[in-house]
Amino acid sequence: MEYLVVKWIHVVSSTILFGTGIGSAFYMLMAGLRGRPGDVHFVVRHVVIADWLFTATAVVIQPVTGLWLAQAAGLPLSTPWIRWSLVLYFVAGACWLPVLWLQYRMRDIARITSAAGGELPAAFRTNFRAWFALGVPAFAALAIVFWLMVAKPA
Repeated sequence: MEYLVVKWIHVVSSTILFGTGIGSAFYMLMAGLRGRPGDVHFVVRHVVIADWLFTATAVVIQPVTGLWLAQAAGLPLSTPWIRWSLVLYFVAGACWLPVLWLQYRMRDIARITSAAGGELPAAFRTNFRAWFALGVPAFAALAIVFWLMVAKPA
């Protein structure tokens, strides 16, 4: 029963991680493309909160439960699908950390611009492009991890 509970926690937290990421990315993309400073500030401010509440929690739970499950199942970390899952998880994490910083910058730029009643400056667009560019490999890496987790190829 303990194994099934940990597996359930692992699956739910992976769903939260992926779902929060794709949902946040969608709303950030829509707000950023629209370019209204007030809208952007509202969305980015809430994406930052969601990242701390949901994404960061899942980021911690995933490796803890995944390593526990592998150990309980007697699977060494050198098992190819586990090894690749870990590598891709760290790739996604390496993309996510600068994304957090970029989101803080975009939030602050949008807040200041909205209060001043101006247009979003070039600095916002530069940060937005970097945010998007980092999101593509992070999304791809987590999508592959999901597949590896389900398929467990030899």
